[in-house]
Amino acid sequence: MPSISSLGIGSGLDLNGLLDQLEAAERKQLEPIAAKQNSYEAKISAYGKLESALSSFQDAVSKLKDPALFSSLSSSVEGDGITASDSSSAQAGRYEVSVTQLARSQSLATSGMAERDSQLGGGTLSLGVGGENVDIEISEENSSLEGIRDAINASDAGVSASIVNDGDPDTPYRLVLTSKETGSEASVSSMSFSASGSETGLESVLSFDATAATNAMEETVSARNAELTVNGIAISSPSNKVEGAIEGVTLTLNETGDNTIKVENDNFALRDAIKTFVSSYNNLQSTTDSLTSFDSESGAAGELLGDATLRNIDARLRNGLTSSAAAGSLNSLSDLGITLQLDGTLELDAEKLDDVITHQRGDLATFFSGTTDASGEPPAAGFATQLATTLGNILDDGGLLDNATTGFESRLETLDAQYLRTEKTINSTVERYRQQFGQLDTLIANMNQTSDYLTQQFDALNAQTGK
Repeated sequence: MPSISSLGIGSGLDLNGLLDQLEAAERKQLEPIAAKQNSYEAKISAYGKLESALSSFQDAVSKLKDPALFSSLSSSVEGDGITASDSSSAQAGRYEVSVTQLARSQSLATSGMAERDSQLGGGTLSLGVGGENVDIEISEENSSLEGIRDAINASDAGVSASIVNDGDPDTPYRLVLTSKETGSEASVSSMSFSASGSETGLESVLSFDATAATNAMEETVSARNAELTVNGIAISSPSNKVEGAIEGVTLTLNETGDNTIKVENDNFALRDAIKTFVSSYNNLQSTTDSLTSFDSESGAAGELLGDATLRNIDARLRNGLTSSAAAGSLNSLSDLGITLQLDGTLELDAEKLDDVITHQRGDLATFFSGTTDASGEPPAAGFATQLATTLGNILDDGGLLDNATTGFESRLETLDAQYLRTEKTINSTVERYRQQFGQLDTLIANMNQTSDYLTQQFDALNAQTGK
């Protein structure tokens, strides 16, 4: 007889339902594996959150480890005429700056012409700018004021050209040349035009000589240097951006007048670095608290509740925070106004910290970055240097957190392989059940057919015998 394609058709039994129940029972073997997978994935994710918070804290500690932070300077200006920016080579001091003249660039203008786009004749325009001579070829077809302007601007001769309409009813258009740089050294010293063919009239129009008493072109703005004094010392600068007048400070001159520049210790940067240290540690504690939390009502627990690695990290950091510095009058965080609270966070006394920054800056540098003298003895490590080493042992490749994460990733890979093997075994078992049920279904169907056949034969026999 043909094979039965769907379980239960031949026997009339719910073999498909029974097979589903058996498969569900077999698949329960996967549940503890999946639970462990979810647990390990949650721990790996939690380690990632912990690493992020630790890295932010490490960055804050690294800033305090750098001795340059404690010697950094900032400049401030009293007055509206200048702005100042300092570099690492600046020296602390007070500087009186008086600006009597701003630097400016030169401008020359031709006499007026009737048209701006009519061709005037080709030739060679020679410019002497800032000690350099530049020849600019003007073609016949591009010899209008517009063409000459474009040729000058494309030449990179140190000047920019434009066309100005001065409103004259007959000859309103004037070609204006302006030095790109300020200062007398960047000005146009000479300008001449030589025609390539017949006389064009431009020979007399496009001419200028700084040494001549009269010129065809008018100097509408004369070039000049900036003039200023710094603590009474006269200084001339071709630019309104003055470097070197005050060591390590760049001055930008905006207007004439008197100003006072103070270059002093950058207390703001130092205060901000210490506050960032405190806030980043407190953020780390907040992250740790959330990862180890437990809700007694719901039974919900943080991913790292009771985790040995986290307990180890917390112990190392607390030990680092309570350790003493190498030398100096400041020995612990509490001397700076930073105290460790019962809940594990740090609290900052801003007033006490400001007093330390103002009056004990050198001791503060020693406390955080360590000693720097060359007495022959090995330099003593500062508080931030020691803490940075502790954080490196936790966060570096092969460190405490990396090893813990790698361990769980390895276990997770093992579980993944176990899950696949178990699932394969279950599928094989279910398939075996399916084949056995198919054979049972066929057997019962055959028995039912035999029973029906015998019944029919007995009924026919009875009919023949009259029984």
